[in-house]
Amino acid sequence: MKAPGSVRTEVHDRVLKIIINNMAKKNAFTPPMTYQLSDALTLLDGTDDLWAGVICAEGDDFTSGLDMARFFGPNAENWDHREGTIDIFALKNRCRKPVVTAVQGIVYTIGIELMLAGDIVIAADTSRFCQMESKRGIAPLGGAHFRFLTRAGWGDAMYHLFLCDEFNAERACKIGLVQEVVPVGQQIERAMEVARLITKNAPIGIQVTKEAALKFTESGEKLTADYISVMRERILGTEDAAEGVQSFIERRAANFQGR
Repeated sequence: MKAPGSVRTEVHDRVLKIIINNMAKKNAFTPPMTYQLSDALTLLDGTDDLWAGVICAEGDDFTSGLDMARFFGPNAENWDHREGTIDIFALKNRCRKPVVTAVQGIVYTIGIELMLAGDIVIAADTSRFCQMESKRGIAPLGGAHFRFLTRAGWGDAMYHLFLCDEFNAERACKIGLVQEVVPVGQQIERAMEVARLITKNAPIGIQVTKEAALKFTESGEKLTADYISVMRERILGTEDAAEGVQSFIERRAANFQGR
């Protein structure tokens, strides 16, 4: 039986459109989908005629996050970054080209991490954001623990990372996670328009600008990215992590014990 969910690409002149589709599960990511997204970003990075990318999703929601059971449950599938490919969270190999992300509806956990791994975010006014990993007994492992901070500042970052609350597009724009808010249904069109405007500029100049900007943050990002292995070791084997995943599967509130 074919696994549900896919990530496909379309070429529009010099823009690569990357489309997430697992609408039956609110575009939750499966391990194969992470590889497909990585392949799409690797294609963008390595194709001279492609100067910018847009990541978007079919349906009412950008993504509800990971398909938890397939990543953390008792029958979890093995998944890791593959050498020589672009890391979807930009923790290792990072796409050299500009990436614009269009989001709508539910934008949970890795949804935020994916958009922050890119460069510009266009959000529909229906967008609802939540970095809720700690509600499930784990922690953000895809870069939110430092990119939330660099985009929003310490207080706003800790407010949402500690509360694990849901906030709207207006709030996301106010704190710098989102650059534009548009009426729902217009977010992909606007993201494509922004990407096309980028491609009217000199591509090497744009790429060097992105590279130079990253020099400002790369040393700190490397330290925090390297610390993810410590985070995994500290959190994934805990009783709370097991309880968090089980509560998600059983659709109930978790009962954490701090163990």
